[in-house]
Amino acid sequence: MNRSLADWLSYLEQLHPVSIDMGLERARLVLQRLGLARPAPRVITVTGTNGKGSTCAFLASLLRASGLRVGVYSSPHLLRYNERVQLPEGEASDAALCEAFAAVEAARGETSLTYFEMGTLAAFWLFERAALDAVVLEVGLGGRLDAVNLVDADVAVVTSIGIDHVEWLGDSRDSVAVEKAGIFRTGKPVVCGDLDPPPALLERARQLGCPLRLRGRDFDLAITAQGWYWRGVDIAGHPLELGELPLLDLPMENAALALQVFALLALPLAGEAVAATLCQTRVTGRLDRRQLVWQGRTFNLLLDVGHNPHAAHYLAGRLAQRPPKGRRLAVFGLLGDKDLGGVIEPLAGLVEHWAVAPLPTPRSRSAEELLAALQVRGASADAWPSVATAIEAQAAQAGEGDEILVFGSFYSVADALLWLEQQDLPAAERQANPG
Repeated sequence: MNRSLADWLSYLEQLHPVSIDMGLERARLVLQRLGLARPAPRVITVTGTNGKGSTCAFLASLLRASGLRVGVYSSPHLLRYNERVQLPEGEASDAALCEAFAAVEAARGETSLTYFEMGTLAAFWLFERAALDAVVLEVGLGGRLDAVNLVDADVAVVTSIGIDHVEWLGDSRDSVAVEKAGIFRTGKPVVCGDLDPPPALLERARQLGCPLRLRGRDFDLAITAQGWYWRGVDIAGHPLELGELPLLDLPMENAALALQVFALLALPLAGEAVAATLCQTRVTGRLDRRQLVWQGRTFNLLLDVGHNPHAAHYLAGRLAQRPPKGRRLAVFGLLGDKDLGGVIEPLAGLVEHWAVAPLPTPRSRSAEELLAALQVRGASADAWPSVATAIEAQAAQAGEGDEILVFGSFYSVADALLWLEQQDLPAAERQANPG
């Protein structure tokens, strides 16, 4: 039977009794049946509570700029499943994904796989056939028992460690660190961007004899009003420096992390090319600033998928550094398993008016719950039936130079992107990432 990609995705959603089933045994069995070895000669696996997406994007950009054929596997997607599997020519096509799913389906037999496991094996199947030089693999959840961890990493990357997904990873930074350290391999380098790595992470690296590169000790960055400077080490531990690099919209901490990983791979890339490569790197929905001319008024949309306290604190810091010319308005939705108070607290004083809305999933918090949490903190807010109507309401009152921040979830940003696509605007009036 010839299934469309939509048919396959619908089928995968019903394939396993639960959406998350931590463990590698079932997926490893199917991997072996598929005859898959390594998806590429160089494998970089990236885990962390926040910052994985931009770190993977920076790494992929640097690898491509050095002349390599690169694949990237990430999740979740915003608008199209194809976003999860990046090949040298771009997003995997519907036809390629369907072929890969069919191959995995034929190999699994009676072995039950989750949606994520099927997708991960399909990505590996595509990567191996693409004759890649390197792959960047983003961990979906945790690390130790995530399907991405079926492949041994040449370099393991930890972006940050915070509390999220408590039901799976535990309620302490040490318990989270144990799960994320599961991607470490004996004797292989580990690069950590967290300035305060939990003892459990350091101990696991010591036990496995992993050369450990820590931000603040082995590499770091210094940001000024004009630019930023990077220092790090090469594979032999010799010092390296770059500066002055242009300021970026994406987190420069994650660019610094990616630069340290890249330095360990001993690939050629001149300093000027590094600066240009980092500046050109974009990640949809991560500090994603778009200028919009709407009904004769010009204002900014800022899209960010941040959805936990760690991400909210980082977002608040970046917003404080770059106040809008006018007011800052917000459109906000949040899933029910996220820390509502912890997400809104850092941002409450930076937003003049909030428009809250439920997300298009049964897992969403209600608009009434979001509204109550804001009002009890003295914030000006109102509720709307959807993210799209909330954006419309904020856009209707936005003046010249105002900024509308849309955040709280991948769902929030996806709805904002759909709203943008549906606006009847000339191309000249919709500009992504100005300046």
